[in-house]
Formats: sequence, structure tokens, C-alpha cells
Amino acid sequence: MASERSGNSSDAPIRCSADAVIAAFESIPALLARDATLTARGRWLDVDCLLGVSTQPFHVSIRAGQIVDMTRAPVLMRSWRFAYRATPAALAAYWQPRPPAGWHDLLALTKRGEATLEGEIHPFMTHLQYFKDLLALPRRNGFGGVS
Repeated sequence: MASERSGNSSDAPIRCSADAVIAAFESIPALLARDATLTARGRWLDVDCLLGVSTQPFHVSIRAGQIVDMTRAPVLMRSWRFAYRATPAALAAYWQPRPPAGWHDLLALTKRGEATLEGEIHPFMTHLQYFKDLLALPRRNGFGGVS
């Protein structure tokens, strides 16, 4: 059990470059713009948060379920309500068509130590399914970050 929580990506089922994962993450706003159902699910969500790869997070502004701004961090004097960051290996595994057990869910990644969730998590937990589906968009659109 201790090894599961070590945060060691050496047991990750997928290997890929951090640049490929960051590029896939940058495609999320365009993928969301084409997904009316997901946008409707987030229609009551207005939040500024920090999301992405642990090595390169993004400041994301969401208004009525749409990403209206996504900027690479750090940005001086820009605040956020919560942050969800995961290792490149964790996101690559999460984006596979059939992720292995323990790599299939955002909260499972935090339990493994491969992701962190911090700050005021109320908006994240209130809209948990929205964020799960939002961060899974590269999976649904054929993430090819395996190297």
C-alpha cells in the first residue's frame, strides 16, 4: 500500500514525453468548444483554477462551462480557487482508451500520489463529473502521446 502512495511514476503503465502531454492538454479548450453536452453540464460553473501537468500547469478561467482563458503558469499576481495537477505519466495513462485500474480516475490518481488537489476544492467537488469529463477530452479524441 505504501508503494501505491509513493508518487513514483516508474510503475506508470504508459510512457510518453511531457511535451506530448502538455500539447494534448493545450487542445482541451478546442475540444470542449465542440462538446455541447459537456458545456451544458458546466453551465453553472464560474471558476478560476490551476489545472494541468505538474511540470507545466495552466491558469484556466471557466465561465458558464466554457474555457474563456487558458494561460501557461506561472502568471504573476493571478489567483486560483483550486489546483489539480498530475504527472505527465499519470495523464498519459488517464487518457488511454481503457486506463488501467488506479489510473482511470482523477481522485484515484491523487490516492496513488500521481496528482495533487489543493486549495478550496468545493467548486471542484461540486462539479466533479464536469472536471472528470473535461480532463478526459484528450482520451475521447485519441491522445497519441505514447512514445
